[in-house]
Amino acid sequence: MRIGVIGASRCNKKIARIAYQVGKEIAKRKAILICGGLGGVMEEAARGAKENKGLTIGILPGFSSSDANSYIDIPIVTGMDHGRNIIVVRSCDAIIAVGGREGTLSEIAFALKLRIPLIGIETWEIEGVIKADDAQAAVSHAFQALKREKKIVRCT
Repeated sequence: MRIGVIGASRCNKKIARIAYQVGKEIAKRKAILICGGLGGVMEEAARGAKENKGLTIGILPGFSSSDANSYIDIPIVTGMDHGRNIIVVRSCDAIIAVGGREGTLSEIAFALKLRIPLIGIETWEIEGVIKADDAQAAVSHAFQALKREKKIVRCT
């Protein structure tokens, strides 16, 4: 399962703590974390995942993999600036928005349009965004939404 974490490249300490916890919860559930690969929410979520043995993918806006934060395992270079937001969204089974500004809003719009399960913490209040109070609830909502859509396949 691939869970996207979206949010601003600069954030306050409260949002950073939430993003870290989201990344940690994603890793604990053995999902792959996908983000924009830069700083702020993206870096804190990736750090949370990496410190808990998770796999992280960063979809970068620029032309160099060296732009990725140090917690990204797989940098994907697009050279598309904000246009890469659609790639972030399309690459995910579910998305968790933590805080955010205009770039996050564009990703929220893409996710809603594409009917990708979208959970929000301290973010834009928009119809269709499932509100969560904390990281654990957000990741649980993502897994529940995918289970309802039968996108989670269990191998026995």
